[in-house]
Amino acid sequence: MDPNALATLLGSSGLVSRIGNTPLVPIRGLDGLRGGVEVWGKAEWLNPGGSVKDRAAWAMVEEGETSGALAPGKTLIDATSGNTGIAYAWIGAARGFAVELCVPANVGAARRRLLGALGAELVLTDPMSGTDGAMLEARRRVARDPGRYFYPDQYSNPANWKAHYHGTAGEIWAQTEGRVTHLVAGVGTSGTLVGTARRLKELNPALVVVAVQPDSPLHVLEGLKHLATAATPAIYDPGVHQRTIEVSSEEAVAMAKRQARHGLLIGWSAGAAVVAAERVARELARGVVVCILPDGAERYLGDPLWEEGE
Repeated sequence: MDPNALATLLGSSGLVSRIGNTPLVPIRGLDGLRGGVEVWGKAEWLNPGGSVKDRAAWAMVEEGETSGALAPGKTLIDATSGNTGIAYAWIGAARGFAVELCVPANVGAARRRLLGALGAELVLTDPMSGTDGAMLEARRRVARDPGRYFYPDQYSNPANWKAHYHGTAGEIWAQTEGRVTHLVAGVGTSGTLVGTARRLKELNPALVVVAVQPDSPLHVLEGLKHLATAATPAIYDPGVHQRTIEVSSEEAVAMAKRQARHGLLIGWSAGAAVVAAERVARELARGVVVCILPDGAERYLGDPLWEEGE
């Protein structure tokens, strides 16, 4: 097959067409639940790039291509803790544009290897500054050479939350046959939480939305923000959720390990979402709790935390 035709296939009708329509999976091994309560997880690691961030990355790239902001020859640049960068990288490889990513230097080794394999150029930033520092570096580079870059800015781009408003929310509604009573989602860029919650609240105004964040600025939950000590994403809307649950790194890792023993291989941020979902579910006599599971265990297997306590 002609290489250009192959690239078009991979980038349009091929891989990107596989984004979304991820299944709901039952969450087992939870403690203290009553018989009328169901807890389900949205298995976002089954997207082509292995995480929930495929949805937002593709929405932002598609908008950039349609508007002309991502013109041929331009390099996509953004700040990321890993998963959005991986999504940008595989989409860029498929569609033929370069990707430059500003990433905290303490990002997991598996993510760094994957980004390199996909051809992305990495700019490593101060790990103590987290994604806020990576964002400042991305903005410095764009200001220095604006003609070179397409800067989607995942923390400020409405296409981020709209991907979930038009996609994730409708899938959950259909998969639960409209029975969902509680949505649990982590806060990073906040796009998943904001977009999914906005649409589901339109469909069911009684829906209870729970935001999940780390309990400390020093945590291992890649992709999540401790909002009290971090820059607030421009797209974040505190009005979409009725409750915030803080989860420690230790609790999240322990839950991921517990779920592995039940055959469900999830990452640390997904573990945090399940911890929060368990807390919510314990309070209910009846209900259908859906939590977003951003990625799977594979990207964390090099982390020594898997062995600790074993």
